[in-house]
Amino acid sequence: MSTATLETPAHAGHRGRPFAWVQQSLTLAWRNIVRIRQNPEALADVTFQPIIFLVLFLFVFGGAIAQGAGWRDYLPFLLPGLLVQTVVFSTMGTGVALNDDFAKGVFDRFRSLPIARVAPLVGAVLGDAVRYSLSIVILMGTGFALGFRFGNGVGYGLLALVIVLAFALSMCWIWVWLGLSLKTAQGVQGIAFLVMFPLTFGSNVFVKTDTLPGFLQAFVKVNPVKYLVDTMRGLMLGGPIQKPLLITLAWMIGLVAVFAPLAIRAYRRRT
Repeated sequence: MSTATLETPAHAGHRGRPFAWVQQSLTLAWRNIVRIRQNPEALADVTFQPIIFLVLFLFVFGGAIAQGAGWRDYLPFLLPGLLVQTVVFSTMGTGVALNDDFAKGVFDRFRSLPIARVAPLVGAVLGDAVRYSLSIVILMGTGFALGFRFGNGVGYGLLALVIVLAFALSMCWIWVWLGLSLKTAQGVQGIAFLVMFPLTFGSNVFVKTDTLPGFLQAFVKVNPVKYLVDTMRGLMLGGPIQKPLLITLAWMIGLVAVFAPLAIRAYRRRT
């Protein structure tokens, strides 16, 4: 549905219908997807970055980190963790894009349309789910090409991909809030990197937790990325699932419960 359709009087009556905001949010999510098709270079971070990271960490560091066992033995350990890191980094783009849209006055136009105020915000988040999904597909496709296989069955492997996508949709509310609260997209990006580098590199993405110094182990054990990685490895390769999955779900609920209201409040202040 085009923006012109949203401006018609017939659609104006939809605003008062229960759950009309859902349809409007999906329409605006489609707008974001169309923008991606028209500007494919904007997908560089979710298309080339996963491949580059996998090749670099697997072939440059694989032999050393795997203690000489070789990159083929390191691949099953690395890929689930790298999947988490890739998707976590992708969430930053949601806040940066929102901040940029506000700077360009896009949301001023939305404000003049007969749609729910929250629809553009929800639509932006849902539209970015396509970016997260694309990064997952590309990384997994590269991993399969290099010889990775689900060791715990395809069903559990696919469940792992759904969970990491759901975690991304939960975590992106942090950057939505920052994107609506900070003045520039560069500021959002800078703070995002300051947060995400310790979360991903200070975790068990690349090495086992018990190989880290004691002070860093204490940080890893309260790091949500650690439990998401444990969940991915348990589902994809086999191993403990219940405890890390429950902790991951608790983090997801907590992130949405805290940052979604903050983001909506910041959005209402700006609109």
